[in-house]
Amino acid sequence: MKKITVTNNELLFSRKGELIRITACGENAIRFQSFPDCRVIDENYCLMPQNTEAVFEDNGTWGTVTCGKLKCVIGTSGRVVFYSDGKQILAEKPELTFSDGFRHYENKGSGLWSARVTFEPDENEHFFGMGHSWDNEFDLKGTSIDIRNVNAKCTIPYVYSSLGYGYLWNVPSTGLCELSKNRTRWSSDCCQAIDYVVIAGTPAETCSVLADLTGHAPEMPSWATGFWQCRLRYETQDELLSVARRYKELGIPLSVIICDYFHWTEQGDYKFDPKYWPDVKAMTDELHEMGTKLIVSVWPTINEKSENYWHMLDNNMLIRSVHGSDRVFNFYGWQAEIDVTNPDTREFVWSKLKENYIDNGVDALWFDEAEPEIHPEQFDNLLWHKGRADKVALLYPYYYSKMAYDGFKSIGRDDIITLTRCGYFGSQKFGSLVWSGDIPSTFESLSHQVKAALNISMCGIPWWNTDIGGFYDGDTQSEDFRELIVRWFQFGLFCPVMRLHGSRRRHKEATPDILEPSGDPNEIWSFGEENFNILKDLIFLREKLRPYIKEQMDIASKKGYPVIRPMFFHFPDDEICYTLDSQYFFGDDIIFAPIVNKGQTEKEIYIPDGEWVLTKDGKAYTKGWHTIHAEIDEFIAFVRKGAEVVKCFDK
Repeated sequence: MKKITVTNNELLFSRKGELIRITACGENAIRFQSFPDCRVIDENYCLMPQNTEAVFEDNGTWGTVTCGKLKCVIGTSGRVVFYSDGKQILAEKPELTFSDGFRHYENKGSGLWSARVTFEPDENEHFFGMGHSWDNEFDLKGTSIDIRNVNAKCTIPYVYSSLGYGYLWNVPSTGLCELSKNRTRWSSDCCQAIDYVVIAGTPAETCSVLADLTGHAPEMPSWATGFWQCRLRYETQDELLSVARRYKELGIPLSVIICDYFHWTEQGDYKFDPKYWPDVKAMTDELHEMGTKLIVSVWPTINEKSENYWHMLDNNMLIRSVHGSDRVFNFYGWQAEIDVTNPDTREFVWSKLKENYIDNGVDALWFDEAEPEIHPEQFDNLLWHKGRADKVALLYPYYYSKMAYDGFKSIGRDDIITLTRCGYFGSQKFGSLVWSGDIPSTFESLSHQVKAALNISMCGIPWWNTDIGGFYDGDTQSEDFRELIVRWFQFGLFCPVMRLHGSRRRHKEATPDILEPSGDPNEIWSFGEENFNILKDLIFLREKLRPYIKEQMDIASKKGYPVIRPMFFHFPDDEICYTLDSQYFFGDDIIFAPIVNKGQTEKEIYIPDGEWVLTKDGKAYTKGWHTIHAEIDEFIAFVRKGAEVVKCFDK
């Protein structure tokens, strides 16, 4: 017999083949869980439920949970409906006649299931979030999104709805999210429960609760707010130092320089090759004297040539497979990959990172391939310490970032930041700086990255950036790329981290005996004299903006607000703001509108309520559409009238 049971802190609904638990888990936040095995499984993954006051009621035919402005109602049919301030915002949709079949399960054996839940569509609803990808989408309504991670696609299964709620899919498996016209549906390939959280509120309110539920970012180190220099790749210690020295000689502030991959002796060794990097400590000492930090790239790949391979293999620290070889990625031969979901792996690998990098003065780490990158992408064939990979696929970047954070904390370091190619709920609390992966050097790609930034900003990840100029196929000698690099640099100026990187098309001869030769130089003097002066001025402007950026980073840490904010973040009642995919707030007081098209020098900009000052000429603008002109050495940014930051733009 169907039964609703209410206790002091949960509502339980039992019927044939399903047990449902509904709880309050945060301010205006309610968690729904359904268990096809008909027993409660206490597994939060990365969620941190909060002790929250709520009212539970039942009258035999329906039960309710009320938490602040949010109410969840379940009837004896099993259908769930959510209301915010009395208005319906989310309701399950039946898959079968007679209003039944709201959730669907298929047994996969050993207590595992594929599962899905379906909701009624709303034609006026807009969705934002789901991490970042190369798709050219801002409003996700009408899209279908694979829940999986690959290079340049970081899936964080959370959306903010224009109806005034956030939806967190607390299932870290591979799956599918459908935000279509005829339904909204969330599907898992492999799980033990359907598990989601609904948060009622404005964009700012839901972002704060999301941070409470998944973790607040730490304070960003002040040194990270400046300009970062990188290329694929500095082949030797002398080459890297020569670049840093030139910035110093030119009087151009350089906060960070990055040493990319294949500086190592072998994949999995976690140390510099002394043939090309003979004195790492002397190198970092000199960089520090110049006021520059060093970040070093680390990959999760390893093979039997590595001095660490057999120890890690025999101690079950590597990703295993159900069928076939444990080699899951082919780069200069087939590689195994470390299993960072295993705490023993994290402890062992950190010990190597500390000994060979951190103890020699390296300031931070860059975790590439943090999805992890697996070929072929058959997660049901992989076994991790945390379980079958298709069940826990999204957790890898979380534990990868945790490895660095816990390690730095263990040696008393608080200025923790780790550049990662992927993230998940909670990655932000470990100081993860997510970047958008290996993207092409095109104007189309630049346009896509702006939309990607706006979407991931709503997912609880405040530290985010791209490779300025894109990663591949950029020709530093072409006029098209030289235009692109300036426009992308302007975008980078108004990103949480301003980092120049890319594999530039090689015109020089490859260095003999180097396993992985570099592309062409990628420093600001590499793109012509005219561009050099433009980019130099943008770096100096970034320096002036650093106090403002640090202030916004501190707000992100305390309140959970993103630094890049869609226009609707501050104006949720303005319908136009839900359509603006190429302009955004940079913190509280700046609106930036990147130019993302080749040859473009004019752009239509929407100004919301208030008075906003155009930084290039000091002219004030009020609500409405305006055509703004910007030559290649100009950008389009507005400052809230009266804001202190306007002084940074004085000529």
